[in-house]
Amino acid sequence: MALIRNVITLGGWTLLSRGAGFARDMMMAAYLGAGPVADAFNVAFSLPNMFRRFFAEGAFNMAFVPMFAKKLEGGEDPKGFAQSAFSGMTALLLFISVIGTFAMPWLVWLMASGFVGDDRYPLAITYGQIGFCYLLFISLVALLSGVLNAHGRFTEAGFVPVLMNLIFIAAMLIAANRGWDMGLTLAWTVPITGIAQLAFTWFAAARIGYVLFPGLPRLTPELKRLAIIAGPALLAGGVVQINLLVGRTVASHTEGAISWLVYADRLYQLPLGVVGIAIGTVLLPDLSRRLRAGDAIGGRDSLNRGAEFALALTLPAAVALIAIALPLVQVLYQRGAFTAADSTATALVLAIYGAGLPAFVLHKVLQPLFYAREDTKRPFRYAVMSMVLNAAIAVGLMPLIGFAAAALATTLAGWIMALQLWLGSRQMGDEARLDARLRQRLPRIVIASLVMGAVLWGAAWGLSGPLADAGWRYLALIGLIGLGIVSYFGSGVAIGAFKLSDFRKLRR
Repeated sequence: MALIRNVITLGGWTLLSRGAGFARDMMMAAYLGAGPVADAFNVAFSLPNMFRRFFAEGAFNMAFVPMFAKKLEGGEDPKGFAQSAFSGMTALLLFISVIGTFAMPWLVWLMASGFVGDDRYPLAITYGQIGFCYLLFISLVALLSGVLNAHGRFTEAGFVPVLMNLIFIAAMLIAANRGWDMGLTLAWTVPITGIAQLAFTWFAAARIGYVLFPGLPRLTPELKRLAIIAGPALLAGGVVQINLLVGRTVASHTEGAISWLVYADRLYQLPLGVVGIAIGTVLLPDLSRRLRAGDAIGGRDSLNRGAEFALALTLPAAVALIAIALPLVQVLYQRGAFTAADSTATALVLAIYGAGLPAFVLHKVLQPLFYAREDTKRPFRYAVMSMVLNAAIAVGLMPLIGFAAAALATTLAGWIMALQLWLGSRQMGDEARLDARLRQRLPRIVIASLVMGAVLWGAAWGLSGPLADAGWRYLALIGLIGLGIVSYFGSGVAIGAFKLSDFRKLRR
């Protein structure tokens, strides 16, 4: 249960971050709607985040965390290894940040070729050049967070995204009060948040003895090993980002579509971040330590309880995102410059993303099985196959269903990736096997989720009036969500999908 408690700790901070993120996005939607400035900023902000997932949270951390956890477990100079990695990453990312800033016109064209010829293109270039250095700061944050997580310090790492959203909210409030240009304010806020996040994480790592400073990188044997392991993961991360590029390019040909995708993504990222990412973050160092100690039974229990906990929360979340997509979007976003037409388009994307939510959570559960063994080659091969499918669906269906093709391609490619990871894990040892408890409970979790979905759909129809009323919509939405929670847990307990005692144990 220690693993699940750590997941709850990190997931709780992620939930707080997503809550602050919703406030940020609601303000952005009200100030900018889904117009040219919103599209331009969303593309510009996605560029450093895309490279961050590519280098830091993707390839680097998937290679760094298992190696660091094993060195920590064996007392093999983890501080020296962390310092070498910090220096190497700083040098690499400084170079990439400079090149990316000068190459911004080409990067924007690759990300959103549909912008060329209208006002969104020069805006996105300007915003991107201001904020691309965020890549350097947030990637170093990811490394320091990996150190903190390996030491079981999930609270400090979990607060980092909360800090970012709070700074964005403060910046928009100040800009609205002072009459500043909102697009430029948001663009300049990006590097400011990066500096603040790096400072906070650096001091948190320093408090546990990791006082890391940039230095001349030295190609030590450990760093060579890290590069060799990270190579395939880097390529796999590149494949994932190509999927993103394809989707954004398809959407960029419809004005407002990129913003619809981004606003829908924020909603579906809530359960993915709170559960899926938290599970993966905690499971990777845990499995790495258990594999080093030869504890196959403990590894199997960690994997199964992590999968059970993740699916028990994300399957009902996926059903809810499909069943009440429109009420969610209308209540949370429809105000100011964000119109009813924007709500309808965003809700369509959200429902499609919701169908893929369990797949992306399964990625976070299954990938640590490979990375804990320092196996990054097979996930790369799986990602390539998913990329081909994603591009074929997005481009092939665009003439038929328009911008929704980008979301549908993402969801279908996610399920193909999850299937490949599952089949690949069948070749592993006992720690990759499903136990009797998970096999018994999973079908019941599915049934309880479907019962909840039916209740939500009916209740949303009955509450359509209050949900559309500005004075009652928040209370109506809270009541709708509460009814869904009660129906899910009530039916789940009744049919044996889980026991309330399982949750009481987590408090001990």
